[in-house]
Amino acid sequence: MISKKEKSIKTSSHRTSERFASLRFYSTPADHIFRVFTYVFCILSIIVISIPIIFIVAASFSTPQALLSAQVFLWPVDFNLEGYIRVFQHNMLMRSFWNSIQYTVVGTIINISMTLLAAYPLSRKDLGAGKFIMLMFVFTMLFNGGMIPTYMLIFNLGMIDTFWVMVVPGAITVWNLIITRTYFRHTLPDEMLESATLDGCNDFMFLMKFAIPLAAPIIAVNILLYAVAHWNSFFPALLYLRTNTRFPLQLILREILILDAVGALTTDIREMVERQEMRFLLQFSTIVVGTIPVMVLYPFIQRYFVKGIMVGAIKG
Repeated sequence: MISKKEKSIKTSSHRTSERFASLRFYSTPADHIFRVFTYVFCILSIIVISIPIIFIVAASFSTPQALLSAQVFLWPVDFNLEGYIRVFQHNMLMRSFWNSIQYTVVGTIINISMTLLAAYPLSRKDLGAGKFIMLMFVFTMLFNGGMIPTYMLIFNLGMIDTFWVMVVPGAITVWNLIITRTYFRHTLPDEMLESATLDGCNDFMFLMKFAIPLAAPIIAVNILLYAVAHWNSFFPALLYLRTNTRFPLQLILREILILDAVGALTTDIREMVERQEMRFLLQFSTIVVGTIPVMVLYPFIQRYFVKGIMVGAIKG
């Protein structure tokens, strides 16, 4: 039997939901104008963003002659795969592709582990000197030692021309640490920690069994940000790596373009024109080759991305 009190509560909640539903569908003329403006702005933004991407893909499948004569816009002209064939014929490309995968996977695992281990204790209000420690992290966003002192540090640590020079120096990005710390602070209530502590749970167990499972959205955001940064990283490899068998994909793609540009310095006019045409084609082909892995990764993380980045971005 349902008591009168429970029945009145259900009736009141039903009326409240109906009231909110009626308010939800009521809109003023200003709301309609704003909605139209938003749709138009979003459509224009999509067009502005999509046209360069479509052009690059179309150009990568066109002939060099069509590119040089500016015949390509949003559809390939005289479809061919010569650019991709030239890129994949490079003897170090597949090796560098595998190197980039290793750097990205291992580096992202290190990044996520270090970020979580730093962000969780900094999110705790009972951490002594937590504000001072956070200030020290933020200080590194504003000031750093510079290229030469950093190189000397890497050299003295014995990491020059090693695998670890690509994954250890950037173990934590402070911006990612800040949004992860804020996410923990707004997602994990103090009552949950108190309840877990009463049941005999220590801090490490709470982190592994409660904090990390609840932090799936912000972890997905960090995975995407860190993975993209590792995949596109080329300057550290240029500074610290000397053996070409350790080069990442981005460095090899850079060499393909530079060597082709240097090879264009010839007295044969016909050969110079052909090399210039091929250089244009290689530029677009290498962009597509270097972008595809990130574009494949993003759809699997996108549903977590907005939620995690918004919750973690709240000031706290």
